[in-house]
Amino acid sequence: MMWQPSCTLAVLRERAQFLLQIRQFFLARDVLEVDTPLLCRGVATDPFLQAFRIQDRFLQTSPEFAMKRLVAAGSGPIYYLGKAFRKAEVGARHNPEFTMLEWYRPDWTQAQLISEVDALFQELLHTPPAEITTYQALFEQVFDLNPHTASVEALQRVAGNSPQLDKDGYLDFLLTHHIEKNLGKTCPQVIIGYPQSQASLAKIENGVAQRFEFYYQGVELANGYHELTCAKEQRQRFEVDLQQRQQFNQELLPVDETLLAALPFLPPCSGVAVGVDRLLMLKLQEKDISNVLPFAWERA
Repeated sequence: MMWQPSCTLAVLRERAQFLLQIRQFFLARDVLEVDTPLLCRGVATDPFLQAFRIQDRFLQTSPEFAMKRLVAAGSGPIYYLGKAFRKAEVGARHNPEFTMLEWYRPDWTQAQLISEVDALFQELLHTPPAEITTYQALFEQVFDLNPHTASVEALQRVAGNSPQLDKDGYLDFLLTHHIEKNLGKTCPQVIIGYPQSQASLAKIENGVAQRFEFYYQGVELANGYHELTCAKEQRQRFEVDLQQRQQFNQELLPVDETLLAALPFLPPCSGVAVGVDRLLMLKLQEKDISNVLPFAWERA
């Protein structure tokens, strides 16, 4: 039986220094580190995320809901650096147990938070300044179609040999299978202006989701929102998620009522989540996430 750690002791020391560097970044900016529960009554209802159930609780897929409750209670800017869990995600870039960095900036715009994520990556990875492009511009450049107005049939023709999907499914397929690998080859690339149907927990302004994602060397590193603060609209989005989960024969998750109760008290706010293990992979030029984890999950 294999008992040795997944990564070398040299990488373990690199990892410890990396985590320290992240904490120093936020300490210098007076952002408070917080803990959140790992066992939660409610987790993300996103149909593409699967949570681990432990009796009547779930291992958190993200600290987002608890952190928004802290911000709503007046915490000011906060960050979390710790574990999150997502079922069935195992591969070169995925481990079911992983380290997430997430932070929230009250009264900040999406643009301000993008600048701070860029500053963090420059400090950790010594990257050039990021470039920003829109979701629409990417699809027009690669496929010569507008993703906001294209029909399902048009997307299906472009996708070719893909499973039968709905519009968002085709858009996601085209992004992950044809666009993503070429993003951020020389500098981090920020995608903004996602379709309304992909807003998740973000506000919608001028017909697009106030959401952004960072890519570098073909790897998705960060997903951020200008946060939705309307509890009624958020409940409606959760209900749509649950309908999709039912269609996909997935477990129906409870809606987090504590988050919905807190949203009316949440100030204008932007937040972002970053995959720390992927960042370290890029820093150390590793191709497999197991090489930067003390203990990776065994693969079949």
